Amino acid sequence: MNQPARSAPSVVNDKRILRAHIARRYIGGTGIEIGALGTPLDLPPNAQAIYVDRFSLEDLRNEYPEMAHRMLQSPDVIDDGEMLHKFDEGSLDFIVANHFLEHCEDLLGTLAVHASKLRKGGRLFYAVPNRDYTFDRHRQVTSFEHLVQDYKEGHGKHRAAHYLEWATKVEGREGEDAEARAAHLQQINYSIHYHAWDAKALMRTLALGTEFINFPGFVAHFELNLHEIICVLIRTD
Repeated sequence: MNQPARSAPSVVNDKRILRAHIARRYIGGTGIEIGALGTPLDLPPNAQAIYVDRFSLEDLRNEYPEMAHRMLQSPDVIDDGEMLHKFDEGSLDFIVANHFLEHCEDLLGTLAVHASKLRKGGRLFYAVPNRDYTFDRHRQVTSFEHLVQDYKEGHGKHRAAHYLEWATKVEGREGEDAEARAAHLQQINYSIHYHAWDAKALMRTLALGTEFINFPGFVAHFELNLHEIICVLIRTD
């Protein structure tokens, strides 16, 4: 008697799988993870993370009511992830910041700060949304020239335009409704995606950005992962 054919096991599309695999290649020692929320990186046994966020766990619950039924990583340190005031220069073996760079108004300044906090041999581990596969898909990719303007002239110059782009291109609002929504989000300092990249634009940004800030190292890993791109930078000096 013929046995019924067995179906092939389903492949689980889970961004955490490749993240963890890459982390095992590059991450070790003591470092930090910024903004882990509900998906902290699965670290290898030889790595220990201090969790950093701009809000306490209670405030994170208030900020993200859509995550009410999810477990969130409780922050160990409350700090600005772009500036990391509470960490000494050259004190960390790694910095993990997944789905964080797009929230940084001054990306180049943030890269410079993060690089300065690493020891020699330290690693930056970033996962960045791929614009083409997220709600950012209707936006223009952020040019490197725009990032240089943010760095040199102050990111506040473009803040209103960023919020208006969010209201129109992401939320689909128009006219006065879009302007009012953008003004409200800016007033409450809501953390939008200030910037958006596809894979080509992000690769260009990292190549030019590391040169611009004189990053003492190189981009060691760049890989697509479902709707995101994983990047690892290594400090060698």
